[in-house]
Amino acid sequence: MQTFDWIVVGNGLTGAALSYELARQGHTVLLLEKSISPTSATRFSYGGVPFWSGSSDLLRQLCREGRDRYQAIPEETGVSPEFRELDLLLTVDLDQDPQKLAERYAAVAMPPTPISAQEAVALEPQLNPDAIAGALTVRHGHVNPMLLVKAYNQGLQKLGGQIVIATVTGLVRIGDRITGVTTPTQAYAAGNVAIAAGGLTRELLKTSGVKVPVYFTHAEIVETPPLESQFRALIMPADLTRSAIESAATGDDSDDIWDEAGHEIRPPFLDAGFIQFLDGTVRIGQISRIDTTLEPALDAQASEQKIRAGIAPLIPALAEVPGQWRACRVAFSQDGLPLAGAVPGVVGAYVFSGFTSPFALVPASAVHFAESVTTGHSPLMSQLSPQRLMK
Repeated sequence: MQTFDWIVVGNGLTGAALSYELARQGHTVLLLEKSISPTSATRFSYGGVPFWSGSSDLLRQLCREGRDRYQAIPEETGVSPEFRELDLLLTVDLDQDPQKLAERYAAVAMPPTPISAQEAVALEPQLNPDAIAGALTVRHGHVNPMLLVKAYNQGLQKLGGQIVIATVTGLVRIGDRITGVTTPTQAYAAGNVAIAAGGLTRELLKTSGVKVPVYFTHAEIVETPPLESQFRALIMPADLTRSAIESAATGDDSDDIWDEAGHEIRPPFLDAGFIQFLDGTVRIGQISRIDTTLEPALDAQASEQKIRAGIAPLIPALAEVPGQWRACRVAFSQDGLPLAGAVPGVVGAYVFSGFTSPFALVPASAVHFAESVTTGHSPLMSQLSPQRLMK
């Protein structure tokens, strides 16, 4: 049986990036994914890259370096992820004050600028000015998520890495060491195993008796076929509910219930927004649910109606467009930073998950992770270590 230096579990953005960067450092890598077309957070994301949003030295560095990686990836891998810049419009409800909302963003690297409703319409002509009190705007990055995964995958294979479609059913643990993973048909051996499986990360590590503080929301969107209508901007609410709710849904007093199904920690909430991709398709969202059940019963029709009702006042042209409801799990951590590094107390077990702004932070974080496990030193990675939340 071949023994790999690294097995990476999960071929969303996190797993694809990490497996490629490990291979770039000269490691033998096996990337495992349960489906050739996974219904993952990467697949159904907006693909937004908020390089402007770093609110600490650490996050600003990762955003800067991530931007550089987007420039290099097409040449390295032969695949373009369609990186571009566009206007982000953070819409302000009629009963809110744009200036006060702008104060919430004062600490970020490039604070969004408050503008009037009419100025917002100049940036996105299909926006209804009567539905907002104004907006905040900043230039924002965007990629096609699945083309980015394709680029990383092609780069991995160019470097001799392998990709296998198989469901990981558990980790192989001997004493205090992880030595590989199991699938329904066979086991795979490795010196190290990195779990980069998004909302399934916690569940997979539990199979080996390891508990990590990675959580998940259930996100729901409507995805359209290519539309004739052309939209210029990415639209999101300035008063973003999801981030605040996630931080309140974790902690020492609630961590244990994440190991039990059936707990609705917060009712569902809607952050109305949308993005159009270069192929003309649009993703409209999003409803988020914080429920500890991995596969909760969701009412697709009711959710789609709620999403459409949320976007219709802002963008009337999207009210009746054809589309299909989609759902996925989105991983997060309790302090807004990812868990990236060795799992304490278990040799050979690593985690790379819980990214709140994955398309901004993952590319550079994957580079630092791969360099740290190769050289044994990285001051930056110590700040992302799971150890900080597993005391």
